[in-house]
Amino acid sequence: MYACFAFVFATIAVVVSGSAIVPKSQCSRFYTVVSGDTCDGISAKTSTPTFQLQEINADVINGECTNLFVGEVLCLGLTGQDCTDVHVVQSGDSCVDIANDAGTTLSTLLANNPNVNSACTDIYVGEVLCTANHIIGYD
Repeated sequence: MYACFAFVFATIAVVVSGSAIVPKSQCSRFYTVVSGDTCDGISAKTSTPTFQLQEINADVINGECTNLFVGEVLCLGLTGQDCTDVHVVQSGDSCVDIANDAGTTLSTLLANNPNVNSACTDIYVGEVLCTANHIIGYD
């Protein structure tokens, strides 16, 4: 009975959140949260784009990334869809400069960071962007 309840609760949680839970077998890298961690901090120290970290862990990380807890294990990337070529946004950075410095195109940079608008006016200091020179193809 308890197992049935747990399954139903988990299913409801997924439907309500609108996110699919990523099976750990699909993860290519993992990270265990420590005291003081933030999404951008984890992203910077693990070379994981901020968008990728939050998208893959949407079932456990809220949009503001205010609900991390010590000991929580996060998936950093999915097999075949793991960007490890990154840039931590600094003051004065522009998407054009970031793309040029990384040897990629602006369109590829934007495709790999779907959270960034086409005018690139919403990047912020500390955000970690995927700078791969090919499109990762997040599903």
